[in-house]
Amino acid sequence: MSFQTCGPNEAMVVSGFCRSPPVMIAGGRVFVLPCIQQIERISLSTLTLNVKSEKVYTRHGVPISVTGIAQVKIQGQNKEMLAAACQMFLGKSESEIAQIALETLEGHQRAIMAHMTVEEIYKDRKKFSEQVFKVASSDLVNMGIGVVSYTLKDIHDDQGYLHSLGKSRTAQVQRDARIGEAEAKRDSGIKEARAQQQKVSAQYVNEIEVAKAQRDFEVKKATYDTEVNTRKAQSDLAYQLQVAKTKQQIEEEKMQVQVVERTQQIQLQEQEILRREKELEAQVKKPAEAERYRLEKLAEAERLKLIMEAEADAESIRVKGEAEAFAIQAKAIAEAEQMIKKAEAFKEYKDAAMVDMILAKLPEVAAEISQPFSKVKKITMVSSGNGEVGAAKMSGEVLDIMTRLPETIERLTGVSISQASMRPGRMS
Repeated sequence: MSFQTCGPNEAMVVSGFCRSPPVMIAGGRVFVLPCIQQIERISLSTLTLNVKSEKVYTRHGVPISVTGIAQVKIQGQNKEMLAAACQMFLGKSESEIAQIALETLEGHQRAIMAHMTVEEIYKDRKKFSEQVFKVASSDLVNMGIGVVSYTLKDIHDDQGYLHSLGKSRTAQVQRDARIGEAEAKRDSGIKEARAQQQKVSAQYVNEIEVAKAQRDFEVKKATYDTEVNTRKAQSDLAYQLQVAKTKQQIEEEKMQVQVVERTQQIQLQEQEILRREKELEAQVKKPAEAERYRLEKLAEAERLKLIMEAEADAESIRVKGEAEAFAIQAKAIAEAEQMIKKAEAFKEYKDAAMVDMILAKLPEVAAEISQPFSKVKKITMVSSGNGEVGAAKMSGEVLDIMTRLPETIERLTGVSISQASMRPGRMS
């Protein structure tokens, strides 16, 4: 047993034992049993054919020679075409296959030439190539060969027919060229004049458009400048406003901080007050309530005592009253006599006597002035920081009232104590 391979441009045909029908492999591998199996190869390479048809009479009897180039190959991918090619060309060389295909193409090319005129072949080479390709392909397919391409390469003749066609066409072309040149010059002059007119008009229109564009530019520039200045002013004002708002927010935050601090201080003070109230309640209020209860009981006992003593003293007061009435009467008589004497003395000493009497009453006046203070239970004194404070301040107030008495007495009686005290002969 042997292992056989072939490239993509080649096909293998294995026949013999267990190979009926034969196996065809295009570009692959296969196992072959020697002696009982046979392997043959066929080329799948593209063949270039130079198809020449010499002196073939066309439809109008003009002999011409045509040369075409064709590309053909055996189609290995199509199993039916490969089988047909193997039946016809197996064992033949590439040159033999190419000769068979060339003769077939040349026959079809000659047939097409005979059915067309020289002018048709010369003017429409594409149509000629398509017809040859179409007819030859349908025939070569039956042989397993595919026409890849066909191109008409050359056309020539020995009679000068094509040359004459060229001269006629050349003369026609030259005539058309001269006519065309004259018409072109005429049209060129007309078009040049129109172009010049259009140029001047376009220049004027362009200048007008430039002026309009300049005007629009200036207007838009002024508008944009105004807008830019307005936006800039707005931006500056917005910046200043934002700065002011920021400062205000900072101040507000500072105030909030201060309010929070003050609130905390107030809370601390309130807690301190509550603490002191509880402390006072524990240290003062409750002992004071106990003391008040004790004093109330003592006062109640004292009241009962006083009632009993008052009942006991009532009788003694009545007796004492009678004795005191007699004593008052005697005292009144004595005071009357004393007043008579004082009146006589007043007549003699006048202002000095009055001053002496006033000075004698000053201690009583002072007592009356200070008497309300003795009934006050609690005094709250507020000082401005200047002068005396405490008890000295209260006694100072009393003395201040006393120092104003001479002025008051002088306004009421017309007697000046300070002047009368300086006169000789004061009463002793």
